[in-house]
Amino acid sequence: MSTSLPSALAAVVGPVPEGVTLPMPPVFDSVAAERQYRKEQLAAGFRLFGRFGFSEGVAGHITVRDPENPQSFWVNPFGMSFQQIKASDLVLVDHEGTLLHGSRPVNRAAFVIHSEVHAARPDAIAAAHSHSLYGKAFSSLGIPLDPITQDACAFFEDHGLYSDYRGVVNEVEEGKRIAAALGGHKAVVLQNHGLLTVGHSVAEAVWWFITMERSCQAQLLAMAAGTPRLIDRETALTTRAQIGSHLAGWFQARPLWDQITASDPDLFD
Repeated sequence: MSTSLPSALAAVVGPVPEGVTLPMPPVFDSVAAERQYRKEQLAAGFRLFGRFGFSEGVAGHITVRDPENPQSFWVNPFGMSFQQIKASDLVLVDHEGTLLHGSRPVNRAAFVIHSEVHAARPDAIAAAHSHSLYGKAFSSLGIPLDPITQDACAFFEDHGLYSDYRGVVNEVEEGKRIAAALGGHKAVVLQNHGLLTVGHSVAEAVWWFITMERSCQAQLLAMAAGTPRLIDRETALTTRAQIGSHLAGWFQARPLWDQITASDPDLFD
């Protein structure tokens, strides 16, 4: 006999013997427990961003909604290294920019972008953005990702393009325009700026960012070598259904979570 799996995983896992289990997103008995989990996931996400070299001075931010008050979100303190952020360092801010918890200020761009993204997307529990090398290089082309690899298919017809760069994002109206360009997608390419991803969990948003960054790198390399051959639309959509779901995004982040929590146990502090 075999154990049934959610369809989002069954297509890529195959038959699972009876009694064999796979990790699934946790369910919580209290708001406090869920809040702590989200903060730990967020701290781990920052450590991963640091490990992958996504930091660029004080630029970049990941946010997660507070489970008790979804009109507020946890975010990194302004000017703190991704590689040193702990769960206890995170600050809480509402959609009006009021600091609700913490002793350090919030990056103005983080508030402007993420408050509008979260406001426009009630389903988005987390959002991630940084000035990663290949993401910002690719963004300068002003084009969407092509379905040239299996991994890139996760974003096929599921990412937007914001082409109205106006400098450092300080105005709420630009945050609204970025949210509009994101639309209902899992990601958006911010022209001349970088990438932004969202998810139903921190793990999902972080994974989409990491794999999108790598997909940008792959397309840049392929374009430099010649003319990439595109995967046909039907196959690209089928592949997206297999690897591009919310659960698939959460699950693909599991190995990275295991690695970073083993190497950086202080992130739980």
